[in-house]
Amino acid sequence: METTDAFVGLTCVDCGETFDAEETTHRCPDCDGILDPEYDYDEIDLSREDLQSRPFESMWRYEELLPFPKSAAVSMDEGATQLVECPTLADELGVGRVLFKDEGRNPTGTFKDRGQTAAVTAAAQHGATDVALNSAGNAGQAASAYAARAGIDSHVFLPSRAGFTSKAMVNVHGGDLTVVEGRIGDAGAAYADAMAEHDDWYSVKTFVTPYRHEGKKTMLYEVVEQNDWEVPDAVVYPTGGGVGLVGMHKAAKELRELGLTDELPSMYAAQSSGCAPVVEAFEEGKDVHEVWETPDTICGGIEIPDPGASPLILDALRESDGGAVATSDEDILDSAVTVAQHEGLEMGATCAAAASGAWELARRGEFDDDDTVVLLNTGAGNKDDDVLRSHLMSKGI
Repeated sequence: METTDAFVGLTCVDCGETFDAEETTHRCPDCDGILDPEYDYDEIDLSREDLQSRPFESMWRYEELLPFPKSAAVSMDEGATQLVECPTLADELGVGRVLFKDEGRNPTGTFKDRGQTAAVTAAAQHGATDVALNSAGNAGQAASAYAARAGIDSHVFLPSRAGFTSKAMVNVHGGDLTVVEGRIGDAGAAYADAMAEHDDWYSVKTFVTPYRHEGKKTMLYEVVEQNDWEVPDAVVYPTGGGVGLVGMHKAAKELRELGLTDELPSMYAAQSSGCAPVVEAFEEGKDVHEVWETPDTICGGIEIPDPGASPLILDALRESDGGAVATSDEDILDSAVTVAQHEGLEMGATCAAAASGAWELARRGEFDDDDTVVLLNTGAGNKDDDVLRSHLMSKGI
């Protein structure tokens, strides 16, 4: 494998053992725990000036803090997305600043590209001929795109409720699409059955591959650098599996470890009240969630009733002095419309849980009047144009 100098291997978050990334590809071979890329930070010599001298054109500008060098990456210049000032929203929330991290401007329109560029790079490094995953929609589209870029076949299992755009684009990218009647769990069961029959398929499923959260951590690097190296007070993130939240918290700790920053942003998980296992676990002081028995939300991207990495999510929320918030689908869709009409920015319906959550957190007095609050827009509004317009029509607008 072609790896970066500081990357030392994959460490299990449960048993603590470290494994050679060339030999170990997915979960811990000892206890089946989640593996996390580990680095020797003493080997990383990276300054603010070094980064400022580099073009702001992709997430791979942070290659010293990633497992693979830019030269080896299966990339379409993902990342380097805009951080947009939102003065009207800041006034409405009663905070100093609101910054909108617009991941909808990635190659396939979502932040999933950051995870899949890293995961498919690993697959290519391991000589995979086929990659596979189940997904609520966007991650499947991204996987098929990056697999096509790498010349690898992709097998994507989506629930029937996944958006038309994601289904269509998996096909357009040449992916083998299986649409499963039901929800994300049903697609997961079909994926598991297929994986059992095809031992040569390489999984790029969240927290099965060690690399998806690693790619997504670059969002936090960018936010801090784009904000003139000022760490925001709060980051509000629409949370389903929590991959990006876990990654960003890791990134914040890395920047502090390297002496590039001094603070950690408070991380907030925002969910729909129709499926809020992380919020429930946080509010009850638990270290792991209980499965949400009857998920019921139009926000399919965060309708994850059994987030396997909830201990990592809950640790990030508590370590960062953050929190968790759930709001109704009605509030979430209203928030997407408000962002579009007050700031002109297009926020995916699922992603608008971050905006809705921020309004609720502000109502609770969670923010100070001089705080800088970052809203993570994880996907483009046109991914959910039918949902948003239907919501407008239902209100007679």
